[in-house]
Amino acid sequence: MKYIFTIILLAVFFITPAFAQEMKNPSVIIDTLEIPAEEFNVVLRDAPIIPLDDIHGISWQVTIDNNLLYANPNGNAVLRIYDQESSDEFIEIGMGSKPDNKLWVAVKTPKEGYIVIFRDLERGWYPEAKLAMSYTDRAGLTVNNGARIVVTNLDIDVFAINSYSVYGMEGSTDPPAVNSGSMVVEFLSGDPAKNVIALYPFFLAAAIGGIVVVLFLTKKRS
Repeated sequence: MKYIFTIILLAVFFITPAFAQEMKNPSVIIDTLEIPAEEFNVVLRDAPIIPLDDIHGISWQVTIDNNLLYANPNGNAVLRIYDQESSDEFIEIGMGSKPDNKLWVAVKTPKEGYIVIFRDLERGWYPEAKLAMSYTDRAGLTVNNGARIVVTNLDIDVFAINSYSVYGMEGSTDPPAVNSGSMVVEFLSGDPAKNVIALYPFFLAAAIGGIVVVLFLTKKRS
């Protein structure tokens, strides 16, 4: 029985990675946008809200790779992502120009209104790193600026992304905010409950447990 159990464990060790590579989570959705510089050279009131191809809910991550070249030291690049239920509910990420690289994170909810939850006027974001926002309906919102976590498990209720907007100028007579480059934004979401791989180890453990019990009873009777 000892040798049989060892063989089972070795089989599990070698089979599980191969099985995991073949299986995919059918709920995973990925949208990647490359937003050109000229789209940031507008004021907020003129920034169109653009729908995404898919709705990202339950559990999602947004990564921002800011490769914009700013036109003036007061220029900003602001990304807003909107909740499916209302464009009046959003998360805002503002990224300022070099050398300060200021960063702010704000949210607007029906209960609290518009609130800046994080602001750093010096080295708030890092050009060589990607900024990442992650959310689950249980853990809330977390933001990492590329070097450290700056927002942790903020409760924003249920938030499913379905659109976005960008802007960078505070006034229509201001000089352009950016002059070249782009911002690459990736939206990734999925439902963990639909991930077969996540449940596979539990099924496997139950099966092995059943085999061990059968072998034990068989040996005991013999």
